[in-house]
Amino acid sequence: MTTNPERAMRADAVRTRKALLEAAATVFADIGEEATVAQIAARAGIAKGTVFRHFPTKDELLAAIVADAVDELVAAADRVAARDDADAALLEFMRVGAGTYARNRALVQVLDSAGAARHAGVQAQVERLITAAERLAGRARRAGTLRPDVHGQDVVLLTCGVYHAALPLLDEHPDACDRYLDMLFAGLRTTERGATAPG
Repeated sequence: MTTNPERAMRADAVRTRKALLEAAATVFADIGEEATVAQIAARAGIAKGTVFRHFPTKDELLAAIVADAVDELVAAADRVAARDDADAALLEFMRVGAGTYARNRALVQVLDSAGAARHAGVQAQVERLITAAERLAGRARRAGTLRPDVHGQDVVLLTCGVYHAALPLLDEHPDACDRYLDMLFAGLRTTERGATAPG
């Protein structure tokens, strides 16, 4: 049986890219978005030039790390949008978000970083996430159950804040994020359910 050299090269490139993204996620989680390509290459055990062959700019590397997590969250937003209860859909989306932050510290570092806005590719991914959150928040506002001043960006940042608040407790109390989300969400809802609010 002969091996197709071109297919073998593609498979090798896929493995290298996966190892590179895993290494980059670890380094960004530990250091933040100021981590250097040299540090990432060293962590992955590859040459710095190999990093640039896969990702010509640091912006593209950051965006690729964030994109996987955002894909997961956008898919979750689409999934929960099928629920009849707009509040339940939004709260479930926030639960998925908090869980994603807990598993992906690199994503949290990027979202928390003031410098992230300088990276066009990262900002595009953040905007995708905000848009997904706004679809759910807008639906709850129109139902009159969510405060009219709460929008998608608020949902994303508040969910991240809940994760940070719960972080010191998660080892002993893995349900801490859910508990804090319930407290937060009670404050985001309107006092009178059923009244139509501006979208």
